[in-house]
Amino acid sequence: MENSSVNEFILLGLTQDVLKEKVVFVIFLFLYLGTLLANFLIVMTIRYSQTLGSPMYFFLFYLSFVDACLSTITAPRLIVDSVSEKKIIFYNECMTQIFAFHFFGCMGILVLVLMSFDRYVAICKPLRYTAIMSQRVCGALVRLAWMGSCIHSSAQILLVLKLPFCGPNVIDHYFCDMQPLLKLACVDTYAINLLIVFNSGTICMVSFLLLLISYGFILHSLSNCSTEGRRKALSTCTSHIIVIILFFVPCIYIYARPLTVFPVDKMVAVFYTILTPLLNPLIYTLRNAEVKQAMRKLWCNKI
Repeated sequence: MENSSVNEFILLGLTQDVLKEKVVFVIFLFLYLGTLLANFLIVMTIRYSQTLGSPMYFFLFYLSFVDACLSTITAPRLIVDSVSEKKIIFYNECMTQIFAFHFFGCMGILVLVLMSFDRYVAICKPLRYTAIMSQRVCGALVRLAWMGSCIHSSAQILLVLKLPFCGPNVIDHYFCDMQPLLKLACVDTYAINLLIVFNSGTICMVSFLLLLISYGFILHSLSNCSTEGRRKALSTCTSHIIVIILFFVPCIYIYARPLTVFPVDKMVAVFYTILTPLLNPLIYTLRNAEVKQAMRKLWCNKI
């Protein structure tokens, strides 16, 4: 706080039109509630179901948990600000939001990578699947993902905490993120921008390439499978690829490009902050008969 004479920032949100703000409130309130409900159902179903004990569902449990947290970091403020006259976020709140957003965002990326690795082993090395993807190994991989996410978000927030903010305090976004915030700093941020792009951009690009390579191997190996096995594997892989495209394409556009900020950026950010966390559970449940059956069985018994 000593580096800044600005105690609060003003978030412009998605729009400044009063009528459009009411539309934003209604739409994103339902999207957020739907996200919480869908991810909560998956988390509880996997937690208490006796049939969903495989590593794929172990990772899906964490993906749903991370999606709920990621959406909660950004959506509630967007919803509240859309009906508020003063869209103020305090300096400490802004820094906390940046840390939490990058922490859970990075965790979501790493979990998707782990899920692709799990599918690669299951389809390409089925005889060794149980030995490779043991419970101990899966637990260790998730712990490494938590640690990697903490390192990434800590590096991001340390870069911002050193910056002085002494003049403009209006952020053209609906939440605190690195690029729009750097525009308000009272010093030259070119070098810090490069570090941020290197940090976040590298994570997005490398993870995306790893995912493409793993699914390339998977699709290539399907020629050796039976017709039923090929159909089931294709269905699973298609779900994962849809999630990957929806999440990574907007992320790469924002974090792995030249050091510029465009007005359309906040609309693009809606995809990976609000829409993807809602679509993930829908894609995994609607395209997965095993999850739907376990969900019906568990919740019918509960009721």
